[in-house]
Amino acid sequence: MHCNLFSGSAFMKSICPILLSAVLVSVAACKQGATGLDDYDLQIYRPRYASGFGIVGAEGRQSTILKVFNPWQGAEDTETMLFISRNGEKAPAGFTGQIVEAGAGRIVCMSSTHVAMLDALGQADRIVGVSGKDYIANEYLTAHAEAVADIGFDGSVDYERLLALSPDLVLLFGISGASGMEPKLLEMGIPFCYVGEYLEESPLGKAEWLVAVSEITDSREKGESVFAPIPQRYRALKEKVAEAAAGKPKVMINTPYAGSWFMASTESYVARLISDAGGDYIYRKNTSNRSLPIDLEEAYVLTAQADLWLNAGSAASLGELKSQYPKFANTRCVRNGAVYNSNKRLNAAGGNDYWESGVVRPDVVLHDLIAIMHPEVLDESDRGLYYYQRLE
Repeated sequence: MHCNLFSGSAFMKSICPILLSAVLVSVAACKQGATGLDDYDLQIYRPRYASGFGIVGAEGRQSTILKVFNPWQGAEDTETMLFISRNGEKAPAGFTGQIVEAGAGRIVCMSSTHVAMLDALGQADRIVGVSGKDYIANEYLTAHAEAVADIGFDGSVDYERLLALSPDLVLLFGISGASGMEPKLLEMGIPFCYVGEYLEESPLGKAEWLVAVSEITDSREKGESVFAPIPQRYRALKEKVAEAAAGKPKVMINTPYAGSWFMASTESYVARLISDAGGDYIYRKNTSNRSLPIDLEEAYVLTAQADLWLNAGSAASLGELKSQYPKFANTRCVRNGAVYNSNKRLNAAGGNDYWESGVVRPDVVLHDLIAIMHPEVLDESDRGLYYYQRLE
């Protein structure tokens, strides 16, 4: 008599667990397999102050997408994306942006503000290349100059040197359009990402971009912890001025640049800092989203009405300012010595740390402005200036 071990109910009892396991594996594989771009709809990090970026993820995935919105002046409905891959996960179907492995360890910075963000994260040692090394004030890069290459400026980049660095990522910026480096980077297969902090009008929004950079270096938790106390310190200073300051000094800014005297918008970064420090930005005509030029005559009228003059060009002393602009020597703020420049922290080549680390330290910039405009609200021992200095 022939006995079939796989006949009838015995066969079914043995095969059902195998089929069930196969189905479960198949379902899991589908879930972990190909995903579409639309699946990346989980808000991993929604900025509180910045408007130019966001970080999204997908259910069951560890990879994320850094989205950058309108990353240059005049951009409308422009979005760039960087897929930050983790655990070998592939970019979703339909993704056409850049791809980088999480934890980028070899980074090229095309702006000194990118250097400042990485430094704030304690990750300046990841920088292998910069643009204009001599003009970068960062202390780590100065001390390790031999380990960082200067690849040149946007219009004259040394691409052979850049390629030799084997960078994981290049951090870019655009002015009135996409960076001119884009086509060559695409050709060379070097990933890139736009960092558009300079377009943010909120001082805290500029600083919040360090969280975007921390996502790239796979340290977002650290980025959030570094950023978190900055708004707290900023708000505390702002509230102190609002409660205790008496009067608002009228504030004039800038000197001519390339033949034009540009005045910031009333909604700009500098105007907001002046207001938060208890000052009154004197130029109210410009309510656009960019700086606008005025003629020298109007600039003189405004300066004559001002109690305080900030960011007075390249002048290192009152005498130098008067020689550059003799007509302005008789204005009240010049006569009273109420002229301040944000050039206290210059390196040997003239690189200015105000435009570098000041971006990620808006609370320190605000403290300087309060010490200038309302020293009475600060303790006498707490009135020192970090970025600014009075022209003597």
